[in-house]
Amino acid sequence: MNTVYFSLGANLGEREQTLTQAIQMMEQQIGSLLRCSSFFYSEPWGFQSEHAFCNICASFLTEMTPEQLLKETQAIERLLGRTEKSTPPTNTQRTDCLPNYHDRTIDIDLLQYFDSNHQERIVQTPSLTLPHPLMHRRDFVRIPLQEITTAEIHQP
Repeated sequence: MNTVYFSLGANLGEREQTLTQAIQMMEQQIGSLLRCSSFFYSEPWGFQSEHAFCNICASFLTEMTPEQLLKETQAIERLLGRTEKSTPPTNTQRTDCLPNYHDRTIDIDLLQYFDSNHQERIVQTPSLTLPHPLMHRRDFVRIPLQEITTAEIHQP
């Protein structure tokens, strides 16, 4: 069994309820929930909004590949009302440019993936990068993640 870590966030609607529902759906679709952090509240990161975020981190045991997990979590996002993904940065020549973020009912990010031998899987595809390249820069990820794991947070 593989161990995978996720970050979930919402800044529209019934945030806590949506995150709880997402975790329940992930248990049905992805695998066994190992741990889930408490709610962490934060201001939007990477864009301006009057709507604060509610965030959690969770770890699961799964037999799915990272690519399968991405497909499943995106389907869960759609079922919970997410209609659009953040768009890639407009300046593709600069590596420090952020995507164009916006308010959302739910966001599920894969953070880290460890295989059955406890080896961290590195993934670099057009649709997925693991470990998540920005997680070390985001308190709304680092703090809840530290609550559920003693593993070191990857820093590029």
